[in-house]
Amino acid sequence: MALIIAFFTIISTLLGGLFAIRFKDKLHLILGFSAGAVIGVAFFDLLPESINLATKSYSITLVSFLVAIGFTGYLILDRFFSLHRHDEEECENPHHRGTLGAMTFIFHSFLDGLCIGLAFKISPAIGYVVAVAVLAHDFSDGINTVNMILKNKGKEKKAIGYLIADALAPALGVITALFITVSEPVLGLILAIFTGLFIYIGASDLIPESHHRHPTIWTTVMTVLGILVLYLAVKLAM
Repeated sequence: MALIIAFFTIISTLLGGLFAIRFKDKLHLILGFSAGAVIGVAFFDLLPESINLATKSYSITLVSFLVAIGFTGYLILDRFFSLHRHDEEECENPHHRGTLGAMTFIFHSFLDGLCIGLAFKISPAIGYVVAVAVLAHDFSDGINTVNMILKNKGKEKKAIGYLIADALAPALGVITALFITVSEPVLGLILAIFTGLFIYIGASDLIPESHHRHPTIWTTVMTVLGILVLYLAVKLAM
C-alpha cells in the first residue's frame, strides 16, 4: 500500500506544480488549506503516536526535545539554505536563490515520503492519515517548487524539470523506508522529529506564504478548514 501512496505523491506534486503555472491567482487558498492539514497531522496524529510509542522505552522529555530538534533543524535549513525569504534585490543572482529554494523543497519532499513509509510500518491507520496530510502538502510542494523558480526569473522549462524531481522525491522516500527496520520506541522518536518538521513547515512556511500579499480572512478560513479536516480524518481512522 505504501508504494501505491508513493505513486499518488508523484501525481499530487505534479498537479500542484501545473496548478501553479495555470492558476497563479488562487494559490493562497490552496496553501492555506495545506498549512492547516500539515499542522493538523502534527498535533492530532504524529505527536500522540510518537508519545505512545516512544514512552515505552524513553521519557516524554526526550520526545519533546526531539520535536524541538525537528523544528529547529528545519528552521536552520530554511533560513540558511533555501533563502526564499529574501527579496530579489537582496541577491545578485536570483536564479541561484531559486535553485537553492527548489532543492530544499525536493529534500523535504523526500522526508515526507520517508515519513509515510515509516508510518505504515507502525500501522495502516496511521499510514493513511499521514499520507493524506503529505498528499495535501505535496500539492503545495509542487506549487512552491514551481514558484521558487519562476519568481526568481527562471524559465518555465527549468521549473518543470525541478517539479519532476520534486514529484519523484517522496516516492524515493517511501521506497527508502521499506529498507529501514527499527523498533516501535525508535519509530516514536523519529515521529517526534517529524512532528517538529511539520509544525515548522505549516506554521512558519505555508501560513505566511499563503497570506503574503493576500487578504488574511479567506486564507485563515482555509487553514482552519485544513486543521478540522485532518482532525476528522484522524478520528475516523481510529
